[in-house]
Order: sequence, then structure tokens, then C-alpha cells
Amino acid sequence: MSATLLEQTRAAHEEVERLEKCVVQELQRDTKSHKERLHQNHRVNNMLLASLASTTKLVDIYEDKDNARRDEIASLGGQGGGQNVFTAFYDRFKEIREYHRRHPSAQVLDTGDDPEELLKEEPYIDFSGEEAYGKFLDMHELYNRFLNSKFGHPIEYSAFLEEFYQTHQIARHHKLTKQYQEYLTEVTEYLLSFFERTQPLQDINKIFSKVESEFEERWEAGTVQGWEDKGVGNGQSLTTRSGSLVDVDDYDSLEDLIELGPERLKEALAALGLKSGGTVQQRAERLFLTKGTPLEELDRKHFVKGYQAPNQKKSSKEIAQQVATSKNLALAEVKLQRLCELLQEAIEETKGHVEKKQALTYEEMEAEREEEEVAAESESEDDEQAIYNPLKLPMGWDGKPIPYWLYKLHGLGQEFKCEICGNYSYWGRRAFERHFKEWRHQHGMRCLGIPNTKNFHEITSIKDAIALWERIQERQGVNKWRPDLEEEYEDLDGNVYNKKTFTDLQRQGLI
Repeated sequence: MSATLLEQTRAAHEEVERLEKCVVQELQRDTKSHKERLHQNHRVNNMLLASLASTTKLVDIYEDKDNARRDEIASLGGQGGGQNVFTAFYDRFKEIREYHRRHPSAQVLDTGDDPEELLKEEPYIDFSGEEAYGKFLDMHELYNRFLNSKFGHPIEYSAFLEEFYQTHQIARHHKLTKQYQEYLTEVTEYLLSFFERTQPLQDINKIFSKVESEFEERWEAGTVQGWEDKGVGNGQSLTTRSGSLVDVDDYDSLEDLIELGPERLKEALAALGLKSGGTVQQRAERLFLTKGTPLEELDRKHFVKGYQAPNQKKSSKEIAQQVATSKNLALAEVKLQRLCELLQEAIEETKGHVEKKQALTYEEMEAEREEEEVAAESESEDDEQAIYNPLKLPMGWDGKPIPYWLYKLHGLGQEFKCEICGNYSYWGRRAFERHFKEWRHQHGMRCLGIPNTKNFHEITSIKDAIALWERIQERQGVNKWRPDLEEEYEDLDGNVYNKKTFTDLQRQGLI
């Protein structure tokens, strides 16, 4: 029966429904750790791929390009060969009985009403030790390639993580080299692999198709960063690694160029294809030659060896090929930047992890590694042995629920809410009284502009706290020293007045 198209159709529909049920059950499960969430996403992704394969098979069957399904339905209805319905039915029934007579050991396969069997599978995900099961990036090999390349420069690994996707800082003549193109491909492939391993439910093809459509508009408008001239610029102005624009026409004398320093002059010359060696004076003189003079009119001796002379005019075919190459490079860089946006959290986590490791000693690193191993073992034990806690009692120091009598003694079932703390709940009288001196309550009082003193103990309502503070301020105003009424003055006759009366009499000339 499984050989008939109708039975295959029924089995495929059943498989799709079972997979949908599995996906729903899997997504309803709570995950406690990063590893569990990652496994859950991969299990869901595998089930979605299996469902997609079944639906693709169903589409092919329903299209019925060879008319096999139509013929099978016609034969079941007795429309072929002059047979009626009952004759066709008994013929098919006879074939089934004959099949099982020849194969007595054949059994009906259990399709698995319980989808938990599919959910127990733990997918294998290949991560390196440095990646820590998808928490951090491992770009050490790419970092070494960057350091040993012509377009790279000495830099720390943590700083490399901040700059590797800023491709607009690399000079144009370096981007056209095979070395840079291979490096860009390897970085993109690694980030794409890491993204697929850590976020399997994301549709990267859909994301890249949107990037490509937006790129076409930006390319035509000339707004792609680093490729504003669409790859056919004349090279008169360039962007250095520091991001500042060097235009020789803005400098009136050779001394002004010397003030730029040797490094900026070297980068400016290298971007134009000129020799970048020599002293600062020689570099400035060489760069100053380009002021008001096209590159094709300069002497060939000023250019580096192997550099294509500007005076060799390119054909329209070569220019079109150069534009196409530049466009492909720009698109690859835009895709790389989009991947970095999607993995921004992982990049930041990696930078923090690297900086933390650089600040640790060897003993501290070993201790941290042992703690991680112990935590992983305890996590696996917790997965194997779930603690029975139907009353949802708090956990004690040994990782087990505390006794019920201790729970009742401390009143941990009594909830206290504090509006000043953002309606945070405190369980038990002891925790509630202690929280008035903790940071959360102090922060809430500071936001209200009220000092956290003993007068506000047991006050949890914002309205009550503001009213009490106003009453305290009024009381302080009554007892406050008032110099106009309480400060005393004495005249020459020995009469005593307060400050206000004395000042009024003095103005009137009576004293």
C-alpha cells in the first residue's frame, strides 16, 4: 500500500501534522541555560526542515505532471479497463492479501503518536573551545591573517574585534588585491557559519536578499561607504586609516604637508600608488607633486614597482570589469557589516571576555576554568535528576528545598510589595525589613528626591512618602531660625528691638 501515490500523500500529510505538533510541544518547554536554548532551536529547525521536505513532496504529487495520480484515482473508481467499483476494490484487496501471504513478517509501522521521541534527540553542534558553545567568537586565525597581510597593521586582538568590519578604513588599492578578497571571503564565511550555528531559526537568505535590494539603490546613488565613486575614482583625494580626508589642493606650501607627519604622508602616497619611503621631507615633496597635476602626467619613477601606470588608458571593457569587481567587493563588505549587526551582542561579549582574560593571572584563569567545569557538571546532573518540589519552597544552601516548618517559621509565604522599589515583591518579614537599607529602595527614594532616613521606615507607598516629606519640611520651617524676628538689636538708650523693628525705626530717623 505504501507504493501507491494516495498512501504516500496520506503519510506525508500525517508527517507534517506530527512535526507541527512536535514544534509546538518543543516551544512550550522552558529552557534554563544557553545550551538548552541552543539545542531547542536546532531541534525546531530540524523539524521545520523535515516538514519542508514533506510539503515539497506533496506539491510534486499534487502537480501530477505524469498523470499518475489521476490514473490511480480513476482505477479506484473502476473507470479504467471496463471494471466497475466493486471489481476494482476486490482486485486491490486481493493484491494486499497476496502481499502479506508472501511476507508474513511484515508489520504495520508505528508512526509514533507520541512526538516526545523526536524531542529527546540532542543535536550535535560543532563549536571550538574558544567559542564556549556559541557565547563568543573565535577569530584568532583571521586576526593573524590580518596582521600578516599588506592591508593590516599591528593591533591588539580586542581592538581588532572593533575594527575588522570597518572595511572603509582600508585603502582602495589594497581592496583590489587577491589577498584582501580571500580574507574578506573567509571572514564572511566564518560569521555566516557562526550565525547559522547560534541562530538556526533565522532565514539568512531572506536577510541577504533584502541587503542586496537595498545595496542596488545605494550603489546607484553613490552612498555606499568607501565606494562613493563606484570604483572609478581618480585617486586625487583619499581616505586614510584614521578617517581624515587628505586633499593636496588644501595645502599651499610644502611645510604644511610636512606637519601632517610621516604616517599620514605614507598612507596618502600608498593610496595613490606612489613610493612611500624616504624621509618626511621626501614624502611631502613626492605628494606635493600631485597638486594641480594629473597622475598620468607624473614621472614613472615616482610610482611603486609593479603598479599600473596611470598613463595607460583603459578600454571601456576593462573599466566595466573594474566597476563590476568593485561592486562585488562593495556588496561583500555590506553583507559582512550586516552580519556584524546581527552578531553585535556576541561581538561585545567576546570583547568583554578577551579584556577580562587579559586582566587575569594564570591562577585566576585556572580557577575560573575549574568553576566552569563544576557548573557544567552540576547543570548536567540537574538535567538528569529533577528535584521534586511540589510546594515550590525556596532552595537552601545545599541546593535542596528548605523544610516546610522553616518556611512557615520565617513567614516566607507572606508577600510584601514596595511601590518605591517598582512594585518589587519581598517574601518574608525579614527580607522586607532589610530591603529599606538596600540599593533598590535607596535608588527609588533618590528618584523621588527624598532622603532615606529612619522617618521613612515601613513606608512603601510613593504617595505616603511624599506626604510625610512635606509634613517634615513644614515642621522644620516652624522651628527654623528666623533672624528678622529673633535677632536682637540695642540702641544708645538701652532699648532692645528685633532686627525688623530696629531697621524700620532707623530708616525713619527715630533712632
